[in-house]
Amino acid sequence: MSNPIHRKEPKIQRAQRKNQNGFLFVLFASLTLCVLFSGASAQSTHPTSAPTTKPDPAAVTTDHQITIAGKPIHYKATAGTITLKSDDGKPRATMFFVSYSKSDPTPDPSARPITYIFNGGPGAASVWLHLGAVGPRRISLNPDGSPPAPPYHLVDNDQTWLDLTDLVFIDPVGTGFSRPAEGVKADQFFGVDPDIATVAEFIRLYTTKYERWSSPKFLAGESYGTTRAAGLSEYLLDHTGIALNGILFISTVLDFSTLHIDDNNTLPYALNLPTYTAAAWYHKRLSANLQSHDLQTLVRDAQHWSLSVYLPALLQGDKLPNDTRKQIISQLSQYTSLSPALIEQQNFRIGPSFFEKHLLADQRQIIGRFDSRLTGYSTDTEEPWPEYDPSLSLYYPLYTSTFNDYIRRELKYESDLTYEVLSPRVGPWNFGQEGGGYLNVATRLRSALAKNPHMKLLFAAGFYDLATPFATVDYTIDHLNLSPELRKNITQTYYPAGHMLYHPHASLIKLKSDLAPFFQSATTRPAQDSQ
Repeated sequence: MSNPIHRKEPKIQRAQRKNQNGFLFVLFASLTLCVLFSGASAQSTHPTSAPTTKPDPAAVTTDHQITIAGKPIHYKATAGTITLKSDDGKPRATMFFVSYSKSDPTPDPSARPITYIFNGGPGAASVWLHLGAVGPRRISLNPDGSPPAPPYHLVDNDQTWLDLTDLVFIDPVGTGFSRPAEGVKADQFFGVDPDIATVAEFIRLYTTKYERWSSPKFLAGESYGTTRAAGLSEYLLDHTGIALNGILFISTVLDFSTLHIDDNNTLPYALNLPTYTAAAWYHKRLSANLQSHDLQTLVRDAQHWSLSVYLPALLQGDKLPNDTRKQIISQLSQYTSLSPALIEQQNFRIGPSFFEKHLLADQRQIIGRFDSRLTGYSTDTEEPWPEYDPSLSLYYPLYTSTFNDYIRRELKYESDLTYEVLSPRVGPWNFGQEGGGYLNVATRLRSALAKNPHMKLLFAAGFYDLATPFATVDYTIDHLNLSPELRKNITQTYYPAGHMLYHPHASLIKLKSDLAPFFQSATTRPAQDSQ
């Protein structure tokens, strides 16, 4: 999950929305151009006189069974921590994880892939992917992905990835049960590059401790977790000697210029439009002509118009002829269902939060940012921005309560710490852009792909995601500047869902079906290598 700030809002309102959304993140989710909770670190900054090195607490392993595609699979679940240390052996942090591995003996670890998984934020624990889509147990949702009334519970996840790969869910420092060591300043972990280095060190230590160096290795990230994964792809290769077989990007943000709206960047207005069209279509707000189209055809038409007509018009600024301006506003009204007068008022530049507030304003409803299908009651009709995100507030307690029950009652792991699902401990995030510009880790991914041309990439995007709109992902991939051969390593998939695209049951099933051939292609050795 994540919480990208790509909105043009007053500073006070922007700060309020940061706190309301938790994210990037995302998010959730997240992500983002700011943090889920921009609260700040709650860790002590006073050094202790003589920190001592302590062994990791004993991990707890339990045995389980699940049936996938009619076949029973026995597996082990392990919950524990790994201690990260400085060069002098002093603890820097403990990182919590939950891993799952098939119990069936395999003669060679190279026959069994392993996937390291994390969410985004910055500040989100891995629980979203863990209990939402990937693990052997998942939250119980209504078929359309909406949450039921409490109390919540888990069910066996027959769409788990466990038949394809072993799984390791990682909580970055400050999230979940992961904490800085006593006396270590927490904020040293809260930035793009420190975060990448920290998670890479965890992966190296886990790979060593659990003897997985010969296994095919994958990453899976959501929202800002995709930012982290792209950075890790090159860092792991260059600093630890780990060459990845593949990466799964879910609700992606790599180039933050595609999200961050300001006076000098109009690109996001054009890239957001197709998602506005999807939301308006879902809520049946479009004209009869457009409403009759199927979703995929409609959003692709909107995307083509947005990039070929709308974006060039935005780039003309004040030089845009008045007649052309009127035509643009008329077409924007068609694709968004907002009135021409309202679009004119916004200088034909519609930001996501404005759209969330106004699409169903006549019904006194706001739509969700993480999932524009979901709606909530607007408590303040005078406020131009959404007061909250109904697609986050409905899910946060669901994930929190089910994980806290699951980790203790089923996995037998005990801790008095608060499991930080969306962490207030993760303070202001250093995006490394002090000199201006926007973070863009797509360049690191391109470099990693050039150095490791066997690595496969899968990008999954939801049509109803207003946090990381699908057209921003398309744009980023189309501007990776790859050779035709390397471009063949990339697969893109789309879902009639939001940021957490696995919430609707049909999308959860589709995601699993898309992953099976991906893992197969990423672990199949060329004929000359298998001899």
